[in-house]
Amino acid sequence: MSDHGMMVNALIFLSAAVICVPILSQLKLGSVLGYLVAGAIVGPSLLGLVADVHAIMQVAELGVVLMLFVIGLELDPERLWEMRAKVFGGGALQIASSAVLLFGGFSLAGLAWQPALIAALSLSLSSTAIAMQTLSERNLSSTPLGRATFGVLLFQDLAAIPIIGLVSLLSPSQSADSGFTGLLKGLAAILLVVGVGRYLTRPILRIVARTGLREVFTAVALLLVLGIAQIMHMAGLSMALGAFLAGVLLAGSEYRRALETDIEPFKGLLLGLFFMSVGMSIDFHLLLSQPLFVLGLLLAFQALKLLALVFTARVLKVARSDQLLFACLLSQGGEFAFVVFGVAREQKALPGQWEGVLTLAVALSMALTPLLLLIADKVRLWRSKGEARPDDEMESQDAQVIIAGFGRFGQIVGRLLFASGMRAVVLDHDPDQIEMLRKFGFRVFYGDATRLDLLHAAGADKGRLLINAIDDMDDSLELTDLVHEHFPNLTVVARARNVSHYVALKARKVEVVEREMFEAALMLGRRALEKLNVSPYEAKEQVDKFRRHNIRGLDALVPIFHDETRRMSLAKAGRDELEAQFERDRAGLKKEHQHAGWQSEEAEKA
Repeated sequence: MSDHGMMVNALIFLSAAVICVPILSQLKLGSVLGYLVAGAIVGPSLLGLVADVHAIMQVAELGVVLMLFVIGLELDPERLWEMRAKVFGGGALQIASSAVLLFGGFSLAGLAWQPALIAALSLSLSSTAIAMQTLSERNLSSTPLGRATFGVLLFQDLAAIPIIGLVSLLSPSQSADSGFTGLLKGLAAILLVVGVGRYLTRPILRIVARTGLREVFTAVALLLVLGIAQIMHMAGLSMALGAFLAGVLLAGSEYRRALETDIEPFKGLLLGLFFMSVGMSIDFHLLLSQPLFVLGLLLAFQALKLLALVFTARVLKVARSDQLLFACLLSQGGEFAFVVFGVAREQKALPGQWEGVLTLAVALSMALTPLLLLIADKVRLWRSKGEARPDDEMESQDAQVIIAGFGRFGQIVGRLLFASGMRAVVLDHDPDQIEMLRKFGFRVFYGDATRLDLLHAAGADKGRLLINAIDDMDDSLELTDLVHEHFPNLTVVARARNVSHYVALKARKVEVVEREMFEAALMLGRRALEKLNVSPYEAKEQVDKFRRHNIRGLDALVPIFHDETRRMSLAKAGRDELEAQFERDRAGLKKEHQHAGWQSEEAEKA
């Protein structure tokens, strides 16, 4: 394809997406259907503005690759263990029940058992992209329904590996030995990826992080994902599966949030292109030539899978009102079906036109999902009419507290919170510091806290408190402005380097501001007074009085801080007032506030 042709195609894709996606979104049909419709319109079966669908699909598959990488990043061992029943129990039950019903249907349609099994297992998989995006758009990800859906999807992603390997074993053009050889190559590739991910990725990312160059870090992140995906592809496995495995290996890494935020823009753009390529792959000529066969296959496949999914929802104890919605979320064919059918086409594992018809059925099922969801919503509303719906059980959020900056000041605050049982996400950009803290179990992530995308990834839109402990004053103020603008419900407490920093934070309506050396200096001054034979009680009173006076003076500075003349006058008046106050209090303070529990050792002896 020439440079001019690539530019024209880019303009066509962008124009179609800009027109179709907002329209379908406004009609409450979702952005996914918008991309599918846009692709179908510009594809070879309708307007024919883009002809080389296969080449576009190869590029667009990177969207699925990056999506699976981001999903893998969210899969830490603790969460996997908590979800083990939904992942391994519910996921296995869903695939088994769907595959059994679909296998029976394909066998009745006249397929031999080998292609029938391939088709049944392939169609039992669902679209992770459609289901997760729908859950996100509806704010259902943290509900029991969202967790059950994610658990099933996660098992499907894992199950795709043996399903793809099974195609080689069942293909008439391949011997059993070659199939086993393919499986061995796949296992070797997995072991290689595990070794690279476990022993090489973190040191490489740490070295790159020390350069402080964000664009280099982004480039290395993309190289890491695509490199590992290519290793899996060379072994005959899916690139998306390789990316998913890479994400899982880095799920516990301190660089997880930075990787997620750097990958996110590429993932969104390429995922949209992927759905457009799926729309372009819809063969309307095949649909028009065999409409009854294609539509009959689509309806039968959807009905059998919906039946299996409702059964799975009941076993997983999904709320009765949510069972149909759960089934509709997972009823469509998935992205991996295209991969499996592509492998089956190369190895002639599916007879006649079955590969094309099945691919068409999967694409149409994706387009049908938003309509099924609308039906599920209507049924849900009808069934719940007149009944009080219970509150959704929301999952506790990871980022109840976010600590920005984990230097000497932030560490003390963080350790106190962790010791008190408070969960927090910590953002810092010192790779050596992070590596050390990670060994002690701190949830610390590499990244610049003044990046809006990183704050979103850390959960700022759901958190309660941001502790601004950033060392650099300009960055600290920038973060404060960013939070006030984009996360107004997130309370900010801040560390101030000096008086001007304190006043600037107070001017931004930050209620709690602590100067980093102020309290320590006051405590040291109190101990000094005690060493000079001032009673502990009197020393404490003097310190408290000084603190109140100092803070009152600083608060008075806030509205006039940029007026040099008034500021200097107020500072001089404050010093004179404090001196006079101490002079008046010095004589009578000890007698007036005597307390047995606060006497100095010398007074007690006397």
